[in-house]
Amino acid sequence: MRVGVVDVGSNTVRLVVADADGQVPLPVHTVKRRLRLAQDVDRDGRLGEEPVHRLTEAVREVREEAHRWGVAEPFAFATSIVRDAPNRTEVLDAVEAGAGLRLRTLSGEAEAELTFLAARRWMGWRAGPLVLFDIGGGTFEVAFGRSRLPDYAASLPLGAGRLTREYFDGQDPPRPRDIKAVRRQVRHQLRDVAARIRWEMPHTAVATSRTLQQLARLCGAAPGRYGPFAQRQLGRRDLGVALQELARLPAEHRAQLPGISAARAGQCLAGAVVAHTAMKLTGLEVLTVCPWALREGILLRYIEDGDAAWWTREDDGRTFSGGTRGGGTPLRLAGSP
Repeated sequence: MRVGVVDVGSNTVRLVVADADGQVPLPVHTVKRRLRLAQDVDRDGRLGEEPVHRLTEAVREVREEAHRWGVAEPFAFATSIVRDAPNRTEVLDAVEAGAGLRLRTLSGEAEAELTFLAARRWMGWRAGPLVLFDIGGGTFEVAFGRSRLPDYAASLPLGAGRLTREYFDGQDPPRPRDIKAVRRQVRHQLRDVAARIRWEMPHTAVATSRTLQQLARLCGAAPGRYGPFAQRQLGRRDLGVALQELARLPAEHRAQLPGISAARAGQCLAGAVVAHTAMKLTGLEVLTVCPWALREGILLRYIEDGDAAWWTREDDGRTFSGGTRGGGTPLRLAGSP
């Protein structure tokens, strides 16, 4: 049996097709369409007609590709770039009408929960109490737990793309005072979350997302050609040195550094500030890079639950904000009242 996931992010639309007959999702085909939607939002976060048209075409293409690989109806979701748009409903309706596929917008806490599941399965039970960091384009997810799903999860408006637009717009490289302003904002937003993580004293700290993977490569981690099972880590001290280099270079020169792609060169500095500040506030010296993240979490949830009831349940008709435990009982979001 094959299952597909369509992921609409700030920079790309991705399709992953995997065999789901066993306990591990085995990828058999992937497709990526680069859109860079984050460059096309207005100051209010609204997506205009032209980027919505490009998004619709990309979703239609990956849906057709999924059908060719034997996936009738992929799990399709959009992250904060669509979720936070004031015209979210119009965007979702336009994509469904033009591409024949309804995108679900996941809440930040749901993203953290599913990504935590993927990290837990990749790292194994030997990881013990585990904290997860995931820096996306629009949000920064943090989760902590001792079991399959997190005991605590938070989603903060500290995505690398968002902070770049809000603080570095028009400055390349940005002014030192703007970088300090980003760090102050991260400290302010993370204060309570960091206190909780320090109190929990995690045994293992895990990093997911392309931003953190690229920063780890910049700091000396093995390149992608070594495969997913290569041990990769991101050290706070190394990141601090790399951050200073990123801060003095314009984006076109950052793209020439190891691991930094041209698509993310503009926002990697903000991502580095978030990561370094978060590690410092939580007292973490090293993050272990995990190749599995949100897409794998969705596949694992489907495999382990045996159905998609947790996915098809809708709270407001459009936004998925939590799953279900076995038996269909609603799952209270980690960290919610």
